Amino acid sequence: MSGSKLSEDSSNASRPDAAGDHLLGLTVYAMPEPGQAMAQEVRRTRMGRWKMIAVMLVCAAPVIASYFTYYVIRPEGRRNFGELIDPQRPLPDQAATDLAGKTANLRELKGQWLLVSVGSGACNDACVQQLYLQRQLRESLGKDKDRLDRVWLVDDEQPVAADLLPGLKEATVLRVPQADLDRWLAPAAGHGLAEHLYLVDPLGNWMLRFPANLDLATAAKAKRDLERLMRASSSWDQAGR
Repeated sequence: MSGSKLSEDSSNASRPDAAGDHLLGLTVYAMPEPGQAMAQEVRRTRMGRWKMIAVMLVCAAPVIASYFTYYVIRPEGRRNFGELIDPQRPLPDQAATDLAGKTANLRELKGQWLLVSVGSGACNDACVQQLYLQRQLRESLGKDKDRLDRVWLVDDEQPVAADLLPGLKEATVLRVPQADLDRWLAPAAGHGLAEHLYLVDPLGNWMLRFPANLDLATAAKAKRDLERLMRASSSWDQAGR
């Protein structure tokens, strides 16, 4: 009897219990070392910065390529008539008002090539000539003229003569204090702001200054500069903002 019972107990001990229960296996995962976690975070941050730089370069590449084409690949045996501004100066975060008194900001002009003139609202004969040549330069670009906006920055509070308004219908006219303009634009040595035309690229950078006091003969040279820039940027720049 006792031997039979012992045999039964041994048999029962070797079998799983009736409920089929088993011991659970526990897996322990090692926690990362603090130094390792920090190194991974540094790598992720560095990778994010490189990606951001790559995106910025992709966005700027078309403009850089057009400048390179204009100034390096196609010298065409000539000097540029306009003076390249180096370093370029971006449109300032500058408040302005239009002739109706509505407020604006110069940075809102980004997105188009801009041919900029500066002058008093009184606009003497030299100013009238400048505005005329500015308008003619844009019109001379033909199908590309819609890629270039005329901008007249009035540097005082003098009223604009009524007989000038018809010629300014397609121009942007904004009043900006002269002191603020002086912090952005600059004339050639010995000249005033109002004596030049200034060219701003679609990214909002002032990049070219035409010689002072253009006339019909020298305006033809300025036209050639504009035509070359329009050709060089035709692959990426379109009319409108």
